[in-house]
Amino acid sequence: MDTQNNHSFNQPPEPFWRESVQLPTFPKLAQNIKIDAAVVGGGIAGITTAYLLAKGGKRVALIDAGRLMNGTTGHTTAKITAQHGLIYDELINHFGEEFTKKYYEGNMKALSFMENTIGTEQIECNHTKQDAYIYSTTDQYKKKVEKEYEAYLKLGIDSELMEQLPIDLPIKNAVIMRNQAQFHPLKYLKGLVDSIVNKGGQIFEQTMAKTINEGESTQVVTEDGYHLDSEYVVIATHFPFYDGMGGYFARLKPDRSYTVGVKTNKEFPGGMYLSAEEPTRSLRYTEDENGDKLVLIGGDNHKTGQGKDTLEHYNALEDFGNRVFGIDEVKYRWSAQDLITLDKVPYIGPLTKKHPAILVATGFRKWGMTLGTLAGQILSDHVLGNHNLYKDLFVPSRFKADPGIKRFTKENANVAAQLVKGKLNIPTKKVDDIENGEGAVVLVNGRRCGGYRNEKGELFVVDTTCTHMGCECSWNHGDHTWDCPCHGSRFAVDGTVIEGPAKEPLNRVEDQLE
Repeated sequence: MDTQNNHSFNQPPEPFWRESVQLPTFPKLAQNIKIDAAVVGGGIAGITTAYLLAKGGKRVALIDAGRLMNGTTGHTTAKITAQHGLIYDELINHFGEEFTKKYYEGNMKALSFMENTIGTEQIECNHTKQDAYIYSTTDQYKKKVEKEYEAYLKLGIDSELMEQLPIDLPIKNAVIMRNQAQFHPLKYLKGLVDSIVNKGGQIFEQTMAKTINEGESTQVVTEDGYHLDSEYVVIATHFPFYDGMGGYFARLKPDRSYTVGVKTNKEFPGGMYLSAEEPTRSLRYTEDENGDKLVLIGGDNHKTGQGKDTLEHYNALEDFGNRVFGIDEVKYRWSAQDLITLDKVPYIGPLTKKHPAILVATGFRKWGMTLGTLAGQILSDHVLGNHNLYKDLFVPSRFKADPGIKRFTKENANVAAQLVKGKLNIPTKKVDDIENGEGAVVLVNGRRCGGYRNEKGELFVVDTTCTHMGCECSWNHGDHTWDCPCHGSRFAVDGTVIEGPAKEPLNRVEDQLE
């Protein structure tokens, strides 16, 4: 991941969603406040929770370390669907049919909630009903899709096994889940944010939560030392900023995936598509500022900080789009980070058994639109004292031996291997070798560092040692970031934390250059 290739994109990526909506801004927290519930994290899970709490009459404050909706929620492909890959046959085998049926129903309830909220709040967000397809292109996955279809039948899902798709793509078979949806996620969430404010909720941006103190109240302490005193704290920061001895860093696998937004020569027929095989290919469309179709091609996921030059993932998606549709123009590109739990089911509920007033929502496995919404419903019901039919499915303190032990062992062996690999990787490149627009691992006074020189020639040099647990970060050429291959922490070129579990920035070392 430390190589450099020429490419037409030489600027950090920006998603279509953020460029196509005007979002409100909010001040930084500059005083201590007392509320009923503090929600940390301004993505779909945190905003939905805060919206429902404000609607339920609670005094709520929502804080975000940066700007609202600028994390995974702002970089999603925004499919509103209960079709989460080849998951239902697997869940039936691991958890049973009753559990799996509730998982499906919970996601469909979230889909219905979103549709109803769009109506009641009168939100214009390009919401349209769409059918969702999973397709296979090999004999091996043809059988897996057939097994998934059998699971659909057991669960009563409106479905069909097909041999052709509406798009011109050769397949072995496909399974359809009807009456799903797509939308513009930030326009939708802007509507919820407006409602939170109108109902008296407080919102603060550029306010990083550092830790939680527990006593008579549950107290969020910010980076600047201010306190949010509350009865409940909801951690919806993607990776939990506070662990509470829950061991989340060892129970979550970070994956990156990529999206390009393109204008195509062939007409896109509608629908949402997902390949069963790896590398994953995801398709849907949205409307651009002129009302024309922008086709979103996603996939090519891998564990964060590991694998080939990340720019090659964007190139692979473009190649696929050219083969299937013919690309007239690549207008956008972006990537997202997703967390996957040991059993592929999110953690939603009390942080640990010893922390009933600290709630968490994480591990949505790339399906945060419905699961993040469902998390908001479950967590707000917990605070409001309402019964929720689906809360027991997602309890974070659960442990299922199969497949938990196997995946726990595999992931932690991978972490150990990456830790050693990084320490043994001695760079040969020097800072003076870095060209404008290039980033690379370099040797500075016998020490492994990371250098980046922007298009203006300004140089940034950081210690590549991750401040979480000491693994060595890799250069992410596609996104212009430093990524940790152990637990997925990500840092900007100046060392600033973009994504946890790391809380402290990478050390700057420009002043140590000879």
